Amino acid sequence: MYSHYFHQMNLFSCAEATENAFILSTEGILAGQVFLKGMIKYSNDFSAPFWTSLSAFSALEKTKLFQNTLPRNWYDYYKLMQFNQQIAEKGMISTFSSMNSYHSRQWTEFIIAYLKTAFMEKADNLAGYAERLHNTLSAVIDEYPRLIRDIKPEYGFHFNTGAYQKTAETDRFLMYQVLPTSKGVTVRKKGKPILIIPPYVLGPSILSFLPGENKSYVHAFANQGIPTYIRVMKDVNSTPAVQVMSGEDDALDTAYFCRRLMEKHQAPVTLNGFCQGGFIAVVDYLTGKLDETVDALITCVAPMDGTRSKSLVEYLQHLPRRYRDLGYAVKTLESGNQVVDGKVMSWVYKLKSMEREAPLFTFYRDLTMFEGTDSQAVAINKTWAALNHWLIYDRTDLPVAITKMSFESYTIPVTKDGELPVRLFDQALNFKRIQEKNIPYLICYAEKDDLVDKEAALAPLDFVKAEITVFPKGHGAIATSWSDPKSECALHTRFGKNYRGPVRFQLDLEENLKTTKKNI
Repeated sequence: MYSHYFHQMNLFSCAEATENAFILSTEGILAGQVFLKGMIKYSNDFSAPFWTSLSAFSALEKTKLFQNTLPRNWYDYYKLMQFNQQIAEKGMISTFSSMNSYHSRQWTEFIIAYLKTAFMEKADNLAGYAERLHNTLSAVIDEYPRLIRDIKPEYGFHFNTGAYQKTAETDRFLMYQVLPTSKGVTVRKKGKPILIIPPYVLGPSILSFLPGENKSYVHAFANQGIPTYIRVMKDVNSTPAVQVMSGEDDALDTAYFCRRLMEKHQAPVTLNGFCQGGFIAVVDYLTGKLDETVDALITCVAPMDGTRSKSLVEYLQHLPRRYRDLGYAVKTLESGNQVVDGKVMSWVYKLKSMEREAPLFTFYRDLTMFEGTDSQAVAINKTWAALNHWLIYDRTDLPVAITKMSFESYTIPVTKDGELPVRLFDQALNFKRIQEKNIPYLICYAEKDDLVDKEAALAPLDFVKAEITVFPKGHGAIATSWSDPKSECALHTRFGKNYRGPVRFQLDLEENLKTTKKNI
């Protein structure tokens, strides 16, 4: 038996063995280096907002320490430590699970490759395994981020192109008309205009996701000939008026834009808010400043009463009351004005979902996605690249007063009488005003939304009549998957249980307006 084994060994070329050994050692070392680089990179990307938060925490605690007794301070710090441990445990459990799954597969591949090497098989031996592992790691660490960056020319708004026209401006906002991308479509000059309010936190580009792929919420309207407009906040870091903006400023600027649109198109405006923009749009309407210009509302995946978002409320309830303070996310700009750090705010949402957002969990998730990939032939679909571009690069700092409005909506419930926790122009705001004005109101929510719960989106129904449209999938699907006119839940169609998409809703409003004018 031994003589046979050595005979087989002699058949194995020394040169070939040397080459395989060199590949194995070289690729193994490179794979180890890239693996370590990936762990450090994912950990650093996740924890970067921590340093900003730590600075704000230290500054605020210097004051709070002297406002509380020593026992109170010790108790609060103890509860904060418990809170941090709970978050860490969630992240560790999911991380160890993903690590175990990934390394179990790798160990199986390694054993098979080792046996093939021992029996001198050329294909899929240890050298080949080490090379594949290195390629997979390089794909995740180097090529994947490049693909996300490279989607930028196709993703989001590019207002310097001819696809948009600046229509109006205030000290804080710009308003652009979205022009059709479909051939042969012209905008109806006397059509009913729609003004779309994007979320503050992650910006407007999610609403012009991939126009070239027919996945764009705003273009779903424009390509039906609807006069479509988007309100865009000016750069907060270079615009002092934005830095100190209040809820009253937001309402007055929205009213100004709506007046301009009504004058231009000789028709009242539909106000459409997406996510946080939906909450802002309704708040603006409830002030009464838009009564003469707005005659319809649409809110999409909007947290109208944030206290009904169970997961976030549960998360906040575990956080000691002392630390439920926006001051821990505030930073001071060169102008001397304070703003809420957008990276810290998005980090808060990551901590809430630590089981899916832990840095090493996401690292292993991405390794699994590219497992066995040749780094020279990396490819991901454009939708996934654009989604990641939105989540990574579209975070922006926020005016303190605007953030406070949203913060209050997540910590103070709407009263039994329909009164919101927010006050503007020193007056109470009540959902019942929508019913009093008797305007059409469409509420859209997503079945699998893990950011805005169904109950939070539908909160106005306790006080007003509204039409409901239910979309499949998650929070961003209305602006991505279902904005495609060929999708099963296309926004300009009826689908499911005779639900009307927001574009269909707007088209029907316009048709009703034409009928009313004819009868007059």
